[in-house]
Amino acid sequence: MFANVIGSLSRGMSALVLIAASCLVTAPAVAEIGSYIVVDAKTGDVLDEKDATRQWYPASLTKMMTAYVAFKAIKEGRAKLTSTVTQSANSLSEPPSKMGFKVGTTLTVDAALKIIMIKSANDVAVALGEAIAGSEAAFIAMMNAEAQRLGMRDTVFVNPHGLPDNRQVSTARDMAILAMALREDFPEARNYYRHPGLKFGKKTLRSANREFLLRVPGADGMKTGFICNSGYNVAASATRRGRTIIAVVLGAASGLERIAFTREALDKGFKKRSGSANVATMRGKGGNPPADRYCKRNAKPGAEGIMARYDMKNSRSNLLSFGAGREPGSVIIPGLRTSTGDKELPGGSVKLPNGKIDWGKVMDRTIGPVRVAYAPIVVTTGVPAGSTAPAAADNVMAAPVVDESVPLPVANPVRLVSASEALPETATESAPAGKVSANDNRAPGSLFRKGAGFSVPVPQPSPSN
Repeated sequence: MFANVIGSLSRGMSALVLIAASCLVTAPAVAEIGSYIVVDAKTGDVLDEKDATRQWYPASLTKMMTAYVAFKAIKEGRAKLTSTVTQSANSLSEPPSKMGFKVGTTLTVDAALKIIMIKSANDVAVALGEAIAGSEAAFIAMMNAEAQRLGMRDTVFVNPHGLPDNRQVSTARDMAILAMALREDFPEARNYYRHPGLKFGKKTLRSANREFLLRVPGADGMKTGFICNSGYNVAASATRRGRTIIAVVLGAASGLERIAFTREALDKGFKKRSGSANVATMRGKGGNPPADRYCKRNAKPGAEGIMARYDMKNSRSNLLSFGAGREPGSVIIPGLRTSTGDKELPGGSVKLPNGKIDWGKVMDRTIGPVRVAYAPIVVTTGVPAGSTAPAAADNVMAAPVVDESVPLPVANPVRLVSASEALPETATESAPAGKVSANDNRAPGSLFRKGAGFSVPVPQPSPSN
């Protein structure tokens, strides 16, 4: 009899072990967020952070500094919103995401700022820099001078757009300082980074930050970024009951994870009234940027992982936490299978009748329902009669300022340009990037075909090396 009891207990324990092992094996992947910080935009209080002083590649968050320098030129009277920006051969040569206007095309500083902050066009960022400073190199020098003045002690800029270059580094802390300065020093900039899309002629170009702006309560900015070495970055702001909080998130595995994590971080931040440190004075151990091809190692979590981690409907029910090897607060749901399995996602199915994922419903559950109607702003080329180029500053330096105390990693020998900023980022969750036709006579990544007018952007596939 005693032996029978022991045998029953043994079989029961074995079953429990198998169930636990099954949960661990079938659990959705939870990707790593490389670095983040949440700050009160008015006081600079740090409400939450993880490795906020670790160096990271800023990607297109760089364009916040491009805009900052341009707004400062306007404030100092060296440029106007109606001043002329001209597409040069140098600016046109930039890889995508880009507008691809032909050399000699003119537009206003106002239009250029809208294009870089909403569409994140790299060629226009260079053209704007050339207009403000007289040359790209001189503009980069101005960017670095402003970074040093603002106290961005771990930041070095070598281009005005954020395309891959391992010498260009920053930190979540430094990007938060920049985001605060852009918002505080130039309140007019809020009319540039709060829009979810552009309308150019009969076509619209959607911002990679549009779902955040349309769905998260109080969302009012600011800028997204992606290169493979950085993963998905964002500097996001939201204002609720007169209080603004900024979150800088670096190294998310997908555009959707980036938004969901940011939404959660902001929600938690608004519940705190103060922090234990201030972003301007905080210190930390820092650290080196991620190794090359970070995005290939940080696998996308997919619908199951996103729902398991960020589902607001079931955040307090049916969740089983396992902390080992995961972000704090990450969850595993027993029995949840991969996208090829036949079990429903938590809280009910988010699959379409054809078995595919309904990403709209996933976003409803992890970011929130659409609260604001999509309303792109109109942008055109051309300048008013009598417009002139901005006047160059007298103290512009001819070469970038480099802080020799900041250790710089070896630069990439090849620019690794991803399609993810040229396409709507939520589409990359389920759809592959387009292919470039062999007889396509555009500049690579541009939005215009010669003789055909405006067209949908067709990104180049990322190199495999």
